[in-house]
Amino acid sequence: MFKRCGCRSPETGRQLGARCALLAEVGHGRWYFAVQVDGVDGRRVRVRRGGFATRAEAERACWELLRLPGPEAVGRMWTVRRWLEFWLSECAGRLRPSTLRSYQTIVHQHLIPQLGLERLSKLRTKMVQRAMDRICRTRVRGGRLIAAGTVGRIRAVLRSALNEARRQGLVGTNAAWRLRLPNGARPHAVVWDDERVEAWQRTGIRPAVAVWDVAHLARFLEAVRGDRLFALWWLVGLRGPRRGELAGLCWSDVDLPGRRVTIREQVVVVGGTEYLGPPKSAAGVRVLALDEASVEVLWELWRAQKAQRGRAPEPRDRVFLHANGRPVRPDWLTRRFAALVKELGLPPVRLHDLRHGAASLAGAAGVPLKVIQHDMGHASCVTTADTYWTVFRQAAQAAVTATAELLLSHARIRLSLDGAAQA
Repeated sequence: MFKRCGCRSPETGRQLGARCALLAEVGHGRWYFAVQVDGVDGRRVRVRRGGFATRAEAERACWELLRLPGPEAVGRMWTVRRWLEFWLSECAGRLRPSTLRSYQTIVHQHLIPQLGLERLSKLRTKMVQRAMDRICRTRVRGGRLIAAGTVGRIRAVLRSALNEARRQGLVGTNAAWRLRLPNGARPHAVVWDDERVEAWQRTGIRPAVAVWDVAHLARFLEAVRGDRLFALWWLVGLRGPRRGELAGLCWSDVDLPGRRVTIREQVVVVGGTEYLGPPKSAAGVRVLALDEASVEVLWELWRAQKAQRGRAPEPRDRVFLHANGRPVRPDWLTRRFAALVKELGLPPVRLHDLRHGAASLAGAAGVPLKVIQHDMGHASCVTTADTYWTVFRQAAQAAVTATAELLLSHARIRLSLDGAAQA
């Protein structure tokens, strides 16, 4: 137990605290206590509280705190900021580097500025709701409101952090539940048809997510036939692997006689540092079948690397390399692809949009949805269907034709239409 006040030294301007000579007087200053309790990580944590008018009040509050379990006592003292920073440090060994970087950005840019000063144990749903409402009014680059999907990710990070706080016994309920947030419609990919190309050339405005049609993709592949990364562009456009998966592909993962490629690793770049790890999800570990043309393209690449090195590529050598033999990086692939698209004057698409196009092209060709899900590495076919289905006109035309044939299979309708045609 100790007593201190807010008086300041006339010479330095600093608070005197417990050194003030007037503390012996009744009513001057406030009482504080400091105790140590068991923290969430098993270590002893010093807890200090104050602002009590009398020593008796401070002692009573101290004994009430000591009767609580250690984590609950810590929860009453820690701020949301302190817990979020501790939670991020605990997540460092469990999350992928790119995911951890995303969590850190959300915590430091949104959650700590809005809720960082609140006591963890006093956090309530209405407080979190007001904070999320303020975040929803945030303006981002270009003066646009923050996207609803971003707001959803912010809520998801906060909910995960508070779930862990609840498991640790720091809070009794998760204040991030039952929030009212704007419903953001996921942008669906559309195809660059003549009408959209003409509108883009006239206004400069492009769809949020757009893919090339077959003619655009064929034109691109024909133009980059002599590029040293032609095999990479070919595989992305036809089979749709992620850019990081191709950057991490080794020759040991390529079975040309068996006409298949195994996706087991991917490269991610965080803060300029390259990390090699498993794919985005468990479903990302998969085997992609290859057609004869793809096998021949990869054989050409293998022979070219053998001629350049004077020896056959080793099994652990990367498949896609720069001219100096250094492996390509995902971020460089994105920039290289954007430069090629601009140089060729094609409608703008991202490298990831080639992946969208590959899935949509497979759907238009009649490939079953479950097979497309496997090839894309999606954990659920719902994601595949929501993102890629009925993009190309061929798929839409096939769907309406099948529906009409089902309807016309009814005899009366068929006879009625036949009669109308004769009339």
